[in-house]
Amino acid sequence: MARFAIGDIQGCALELRALVKRIGFAPDRDRLWFVGDLVNRGPHSLEVLRYVRSLADNAVVVLGNHDLHLIALALGSRSSERTGDTLAEILAAPDRDALIEWLTQRPLAHLDAEHGDLMIHAGLVPQWSAATAAGLAREVETVLREQPRMLLDAMYGDRPDRWSDDLAGADRLRFIVNALTRMRVCTADGTIDLKMKGPPQRARAPFRPWFEHRRASRATRVIFGHWSALGLVQAHGVIGLDTGCVWGGELTAVDLDAHEPPVSVPCSEYRRLESD
Repeated sequence: MARFAIGDIQGCALELRALVKRIGFAPDRDRLWFVGDLVNRGPHSLEVLRYVRSLADNAVVVLGNHDLHLIALALGSRSSERTGDTLAEILAAPDRDALIEWLTQRPLAHLDAEHGDLMIHAGLVPQWSAATAAGLAREVETVLREQPRMLLDAMYGDRPDRWSDDLAGADRLRFIVNALTRMRVCTADGTIDLKMKGPPQRARAPFRPWFEHRRASRATRVIFGHWSALGLVQAHGVIGLDTGCVWGGELTAVDLDAHEPPVSVPCSEYRRLESD
């Protein structure tokens, strides 16, 4: 069985199918890992969602910020779409409820202890080990599945911006969501800057890309996406897979179990402006 990790798709269904074909994915033996942001900004979010759901146990998916935004819209926590959203087709689809229910059941972190891998969408603060991050993700997942409106109503916002084990309630849930689905840079003490976009050189000291700090998670390989301006990263014990497909870059896959070069397919330039 091969495990292929695939970067942010964001509704680019044609490129996804081309990439799956190119890597020789066999649904009877292989598994695809998706780093989140299956939907939004690209033209075919509904097709992507239906396809990945159809893979059943052959797909491992973690939620990204755009996936959570779709859930919030569908469940009425957000009253309107944002500029640039391409989610209307999903929200009007006859199988909308089934798709949203399936998406709501996806985790925010996937820890494969056997292989020593952790998949998230965005980042980890230095204080979190892989096991800690997976446990914190489960806290959010439980609320999302049992009291979704409570989580979604409290999810939006940039505060608190520093991790503490003493965080509780909505502040705790919001920080966990922000780190796992939105963060790019942080400081050594676990302070995050959610406004920073663009290449890592734009980070203002003492903020640095989260994976460059001395991390409690350093013994685990971390697979992530979210940062299109960063591009492909295979260093510091991480694999970064957002190669900017929806911005006219590429969609990239990595075989997690073989020392093979990444495989990428070119993408049409669906969007011209970077979003969060």
